[in-house]
Amino acid sequence: MKLRILALFCTVSLLLFSGCGAISPKTGDDTKIDKTLPIVKLTQNGVVEDMNSIAFEWSAITDERVKGIYIYKQKNNLEGSELRHYKTLDNRFTTHFLDNSITPNTSYAYSFRTFSKDAESQMSEMKIVNSLPVLQSVVWIKSIENMPRTAKIIWRPHANQKVKSYIIERKTLIEESWKRIATVDGRLNAEYIDTGLKDDYVYKYRVKVVTFDNITSTPSEIVQVVTKPLPNPVKYIVATTDLPRKIEINWEKSDAKDFARYNLYRSSSSTGSYELIAKLYNNTFTDIIEEDAKEYFYRVSVVEKNGLESIHNKISIQGITLMKPQTPSLLEAKLVGDKIEINWKNKDSRVVKYSVVKKSKTGWFDAKEEEFVDIKGTRFSDPEIGPNITYYYKIYAIDAYGLKSNPSIEVQVKTPVSVKDNSKKEEIIQDKPSKLSKPVSKEVEVILPTQDFN
Repeated sequence: MKLRILALFCTVSLLLFSGCGAISPKTGDDTKIDKTLPIVKLTQNGVVEDMNSIAFEWSAITDERVKGIYIYKQKNNLEGSELRHYKTLDNRFTTHFLDNSITPNTSYAYSFRTFSKDAESQMSEMKIVNSLPVLQSVVWIKSIENMPRTAKIIWRPHANQKVKSYIIERKTLIEESWKRIATVDGRLNAEYIDTGLKDDYVYKYRVKVVTFDNITSTPSEIVQVVTKPLPNPVKYIVATTDLPRKIEINWEKSDAKDFARYNLYRSSSSTGSYELIAKLYNNTFTDIIEEDAKEYFYRVSVVEKNGLESIHNKISIQGITLMKPQTPSLLEAKLVGDKIEINWKNKDSRVVKYSVVKKSKTGWFDAKEEEFVDIKGTRFSDPEIGPNITYYYKIYAIDAYGLKSNPSIEVQVKTPVSVKDNSKKEEIIQDKPSKLSKPVSKEVEVILPTQDFN
């Protein structure tokens, strides 16, 4: 039982003299100075400075009366102020002390005292120590610019072996503060590529180094990068409006140095969704369209070899396939002697000829259709008629490209029983047009004509 009490007493005593519960020196007149106690003497190389720490070494204390050492410290060595107690080392065999509470490039004053059970030694000689300045960043840095939406920064690896990484900082011309955008690990790494940037935009960069003990250097020299601009947009786009079943698009040739191709977009409306329909190397394109009077809107962009594409949403050009010729207007259809004569008019200057489609029906199941083509005038005389037959006629206008108009209204003429039968003759009056004949299906329904020709 006595042994347990003794052990407990010793444990409490050790705690009182440990780093957590270290003995503090007495102050003022209460301090008892024993001049016989040894004074701490730093060794010849007893001070080692770093940026964020200072190390001390002194000669061993052999006096058995000494219980430990008081350390005094003062920042910046303020004139007229006394050093304050900073740390207590409660073991006389200690000969080293490392102070990690240090600011780079700062002056500190230190002094030491040994202490016994009831007294302290004289203060050691004051030691003025300057911590090292913050580590300088890389001494050489360069930017690579005119890259598509990318900036590249290169630098010379730092010579200090303590460097573990590099901090990359960036800002734009409109930003007030620097932004940390990346950390590059490894002292020998010497580049950083920044991506996802704006086109034709200015960015500034600087680099800091970080040591293994987490000291961050001063910033490096600032370098600037201007990203590559987009290719110049295409100007002077034209599209045809007078070609049959096609639209030709032409535009000014690009002057881009890194030209790769053109992208051609098409939409059915000027403000609609544009679809990429062609990738081209020449500045012309023919859009084949199987419709008459079909309207499309086009946009053209320039793409350079790095994939940058010019702005193309500001210029749209309209193209239209050629519309059908104007439909002829029937003026008159009548029986003249033993012929049927038809007259019409058409003011469309594009029309170069006409065709007449003739249908006849002699019974419920007996019908045929003929087409007379290459008619040059606006009159048609049909002598190939028979008695007591109803004939139906439609007129088509045809232009130089072969585009055929919509049919005119259909007119019907019924021959009397007394008319002379010329239906088997081959001669046709009116510019001798050629004739195309084909039987009409029995299912064809004959539509009665409209009698109003005006």
